[in-house]
Amino acid sequence: MKPLSPTDQLFLWLEKRQQPMHVGGLQIFSFPDDAPDDYVARLAEQLRSNTEVTAPFDRRLDSRLAQPVWVRDKHLDLEHHVRFEALPTPGRIRELLAFVSAEHSHLMDRERPLWEFHLIEGLGDRQFAVYIKVHHSLVDGISAMKIIQRMLTTAPSKRNMPPLWDVSAQPKPDEDRSGPSLWHSVGHLLEQSGKQLGTVPAVARELLRTINTGRKSPAHQSVFQAPRSILNQKITGSRRFAAQSYCLKRIKAVCKAYRTTVNDVVTAMCASALRTYLMNLDALPDKPLIAMVPVSLRKYERSDCDKAEDNQTGGNHVGVILANLYTDENHAGTRLLKIHQGIQETKDRYALMSPEEIVNYTALTLAPAAFHLLTGMAPKWQTFNVVISNVPGPQKTCYWNGARLEGIYPVSIAMDRLALNMTLTSYNDHIEFGLIGCRRTLPSVQRMLDYLEDGLAELEQGVFN
Repeated sequence: MKPLSPTDQLFLWLEKRQQPMHVGGLQIFSFPDDAPDDYVARLAEQLRSNTEVTAPFDRRLDSRLAQPVWVRDKHLDLEHHVRFEALPTPGRIRELLAFVSAEHSHLMDRERPLWEFHLIEGLGDRQFAVYIKVHHSLVDGISAMKIIQRMLTTAPSKRNMPPLWDVSAQPKPDEDRSGPSLWHSVGHLLEQSGKQLGTVPAVARELLRTINTGRKSPAHQSVFQAPRSILNQKITGSRRFAAQSYCLKRIKAVCKAYRTTVNDVVTAMCASALRTYLMNLDALPDKPLIAMVPVSLRKYERSDCDKAEDNQTGGNHVGVILANLYTDENHAGTRLLKIHQGIQETKDRYALMSPEEIVNYTALTLAPAAFHLLTGMAPKWQTFNVVISNVPGPQKTCYWNGARLEGIYPVSIAMDRLALNMTLTSYNDHIEFGLIGCRRTLPSVQRMLDYLEDGLAELEQGVFN
């Protein structure tokens, strides 16, 4: 048994029919050169024969003392979680993205482990796809990407590889070796409470520094006063998923010219795409949009013990940067430099804090936004307009049972008053973008893929000039 952290519980609490709280990933593979035409069907049979399920995929929700916990599901029905699908003709990428859009709109059954694995045939050019979705209370995006990478290999000749639900080599995190589960849970809660109390002095200091900086700098103050936007309306349960790859070599060339980071450039690409999209709808606010940018807290851990605990427990270990996107700035290069400066200031502040201090600091600064997201009763407290996430992916060409991985695209979460989520990952010298949005609130989200390309081309043109 493993108790859910407050962050993990929040994802359960936020979930409703029009607001599923699962994250996902779409992978596109090419057949091995020597594979028969029924390769995918044979692969499906191989997957069905592997009935061993390891953590966290063997967990389902339960309750102890009115608190949610993860327990091992002794009656897990693998056929419910592993599904073999076929796309309708003509089997283009358009049909694949429509399939993912529809599946990502559906809630999962909380009486079962909260994950699904879809093996999809019917793509042209001897390709197939895998779509995976996992509830955000079970793993965060970075943890999910690490699990997916353990399913892959860099050896094209390797076969009979274990499936996603049987790849974990770590000890099962819900095994209790320290005594009765009830008292172990109580001790866990007390330990966490002590950590939170210890962060109070540092959090208060940084919060006061932030307030004082905001009084002196209008640009900094705007981070806490995001403008009203169509991005922040209520949503329906229908989703639109769009995905595209962009060459990392092009992005790094811009980084070198402007002396920024890859994350700065992709954030500027998102800013440019949002600016163009909203301008075409005659809906661009006069004030600049603000993005919530999740960051991994693992780099801020101070001890090897913390890292070892993280490796075994999984869960969510993320903090937040609020990034001004400067969508009121006409010049793409100037916009990039301003974004870089704002993000770097927050990183410098976090470098002086522990992960617990960062979590509590961001919780305090985001409290007004949380109240508005939950109730819609405080539109003047709109702290950010959009979520932009960058999840590290595999850096070398990967294979799965001989099939070459051609692309890996993250599928995240849209919420009431956060109708768009822009998530990206890196793979094999490319940056893979996955956009998820409410298709009624934000029409034709797929056009932003072209606007992302235009934003990168505009930065390249600035370098050339």
